[in-house]
Amino acid sequence: MRVIRINTSAWSEEDFYLLTTLEDDQIAEVIQPIVNAERDGEGDYYDNDMILQALKDRFPLEYTDMYQEFDKLTF
Repeated sequence: MRVIRINTSAWSEEDFYLLTTLEDDQIAEVIQPIVNAERDGEGDYYDNDMILQALKDRFPLEYTDMYQEFDKLTF
């Protein structure tokens, strides 16, 4: 299980984090075609929730959850 930051645009505020058991190549297999299709004007607009659902649909036996930010403890 690991946390990975996902960046699909030039705007860092659109980045999100995945808590997942997936490997980089599995994540790229799902996300890259979605991003490429939108950039080429061939696909629909996507959002982070749609990407998460696409990952869950493609790899239903793997754990994947999304976070926009993390809780913080300050001492």
